[in-house]
Amino acid sequence: MSLVTAGSLVANAASYLLHVPASSWLGPSSYGAFASLLAAQLILAVPALALQMVVARRIVTGRLAGIDRTGEARHLGAATVLLVAMVALLVVPAAAWALGTSLVATLLALSTAPLLVVLAAEQGILQGTGRFGALALVIAGAGLARVVPAIIVLGLGGGVAAALGAGALGTIVAAVAARRLVGEAPRDDAEQGQARPDVAAVLRASQVQLVIMAFTAIDLLIARMVLDEVAAGVYALGAVAAKVAFWLPFAVGVVLFPRMADPARTRESLGSMLAVLAVLGITATGAAWLLAPIVPHVVGEDYRPVVSLLWLFAAHGAVLSAVQGALLSVIARDRTAVAALAWTGLAVLAVVLLLVPATVTGFIITSLLVATVTLVAVTGAVLWSLREPYPRAPE
Repeated sequence: MSLVTAGSLVANAASYLLHVPASSWLGPSSYGAFASLLAAQLILAVPALALQMVVARRIVTGRLAGIDRTGEARHLGAATVLLVAMVALLVVPAAAWALGTSLVATLLALSTAPLLVVLAAEQGILQGTGRFGALALVIAGAGLARVVPAIIVLGLGGGVAAALGAGALGTIVAAVAARRLVGEAPRDDAEQGQARPDVAAVLRASQVQLVIMAFTAIDLLIARMVLDEVAAGVYALGAVAAKVAFWLPFAVGVVLFPRMADPARTRESLGSMLAVLAVLGITATGAAWLLAPIVPHVVGEDYRPVVSLLWLFAAHGAVLSAVQGALLSVIARDRTAVAALAWTGLAVLAVVLLLVPATVTGFIITSLLVATVTLVAVTGAVLWSLREPYPRAPE
């Protein structure tokens, strides 16, 4: 657990650090396009997160039955890659129009999503076989492979499209390295892998994760569509604080997830997780308030308007982290109907953001309020669903 957490921290730190030179070297206008394309890439890569979970589950159940399902897992990964690639090609024109970005930059951004699916299959195999040291290495290496080439290209004067292309090439290298690290599938398993892949399982697992990821990106995407280019760039930088507050406590849910899957401990574990997330969220919000004055000195005076609002962005990310925690308990107990409340909150947020005054302040306050109401609704529904625990299995 410590190794995987460390690997995730390296990958996330690299991702956050990319925004520092990008915001400074590209300027608010181009940086707004860069950040919005990264957000769109994240949404399209949601099936990768689901695939890793499904693959790990299949590997574990296979091992219990004495079967190595590495080949089957890769066959499922290949089918998912094809699906995500087709979706990416179809949405490129619409995404480019909606975000006001070039077709080339949009294509390069979204082409990374299928590559992340390839990585997810290998990570799921490592997770399912308990090779956590190797999993941590792949997570950290993949994060660095996506970010370092992009920073180098930006440093050499490259624009949005060139930086996104460099990140895609780095992801290819990471995927090849991960495949070699995992190793080849046994011959008999490779033959079993020719069975029809259960892509529906990946799609089902994607539903809850999709609403979580969409909640973290919808405000940034609409800001690119509604705000002027400079304001959208300022909002994009503030959203980095929200991402930090959202992702840093992720290990809390990972650690408590097995306990939440135990019907006798779900309520207790959910309460513990939300309490820990609340403490971490308050800490992140306070840190953002204290560190906000140095932002213009790091990324330039163009971003000074975000100084007084940075703590609101951090609070927004902290609330979304709590929403994610509540929805993890839904996954653990297989009661995903509760996620409909989160989808409703997402729809309300999208509509309201299109109606509120087109200012950075209006956008972040609206996003924070809707996220808070959604958290209360989801948590209440989860606790209501737990009022009658599942009966214990016979000893």
